Amino acid sequence: MTEMRLGRDFGWLWAAFAVSTAGSWLALDAFSLIAVLVLHSGTAQVSFLAAAGLAAGALLAVPLGPWVEFRRKRPAMIGADLVRCAALLTLPLAYVLDVLGFTQLVLVSVVVATADIVFRAASGAHLKALVPADGLLVASARFETTMWTATALGPPLGGAAIGAFGPLTTVVGDALSYVLSALGVHAIRTPEPVPSGGGGKRFGRADVVEGWRYVWRHPDLRGLFLNTALVNALIMVGAPLMAVLMLRELGFPVWQYSLAFSVPCLGGLVGSRLAPRLVKRYGAARVLRVSGVARACWPVGLAFTGPGFGGLVVVMLVELGLITCCGVFNPVMAKERLQRTESDRVARVLSAWTITGSTVTATLTLAWGGLAAAIGTREALAAAGVLLLGTPFLLPRVTKSAAPRPA
Repeated sequence: MTEMRLGRDFGWLWAAFAVSTAGSWLALDAFSLIAVLVLHSGTAQVSFLAAAGLAAGALLAVPLGPWVEFRRKRPAMIGADLVRCAALLTLPLAYVLDVLGFTQLVLVSVVVATADIVFRAASGAHLKALVPADGLLVASARFETTMWTATALGPPLGGAAIGAFGPLTTVVGDALSYVLSALGVHAIRTPEPVPSGGGGKRFGRADVVEGWRYVWRHPDLRGLFLNTALVNALIMVGAPLMAVLMLRELGFPVWQYSLAFSVPCLGGLVGSRLAPRLVKRYGAARVLRVSGVARACWPVGLAFTGPGFGGLVVVMLVELGLITCCGVFNPVMAKERLQRTESDRVARVLSAWTITGSTVTATLTLAWGGLAAAIGTREALAAAGVLLLGTPFLLPRVTKSAAPRPA
């Protein structure tokens, strides 16, 4: 199963994903760094920048789900890549002209976040048409492995590039990665299936909300949907809190902070490589539930981070356990989600999924920033960890790998 050959065209899709993901992780936190280092923005502005891109991008992407559904996917993916490239390149241009401002930074983050959602929806639907059903888990595992590789290597390399060449360097690299991604998608030669409605269907309000309705009608999809949205958000709220705790309150140097979160990403490589083998041996239902429960148990440990070497070890062990479990869970969940969704609704379901996740993450990130200010950083981390312990109850108890029948 793990040696399955998925064909040349999947290779181009995988390459496009790999290069754009590498660019994104190379430029991790680039907007925040530009806000701090170039525009000298305060904490409130940086927090607003992080939340605004997610929230506004999700809102703008709501009508784009059905638009993608009823059109060919490769042109939508190429268009999203080129839009992201053009938007990002306005930043170094404005910097050179000495007109770069905070408003432009926010607007670019919104455009990039919106295009990200379009690309994910189109690429997920295209993957289901490009790869046979029995290859979806292997394909998803390869994407997951690529993502964790980029996560481990990108931020340290990006930090080195910024130190050597300035804060706009990684933005240029990220923009160019989208050009290479567009070329990879363009190289795919397998004919696309004709979209529902022949590619020119007009859509209305019912089509806009169809992704959410479809998910809600099917208990297994609904459980995965609620679980992943809440788990991902509660994990992400810890990122700015850990930055404050480690860098300001505990005095860790920046290189140790980066090391604490980059090295454990190797666990994602291990988990994503193991996922197909575990499913083959134990079945998707059991692997999904066990890894889903296990990933919820780790983050509460971050509240016990202390100073010095011992604190660094605590963070790395917690992150290693969490990321390894996510590396197993994510590709199995992605495969199950695609198999359970009818082909003419995949783009709308994936759009609804991503939009909800972005909105919940943005909302909880702002809320947890206020909570940390009120009760303390450690206490806020502990609260997120305790809430995560209850999320496995949202996971579906019965998971048969079959697409649901139309309601």
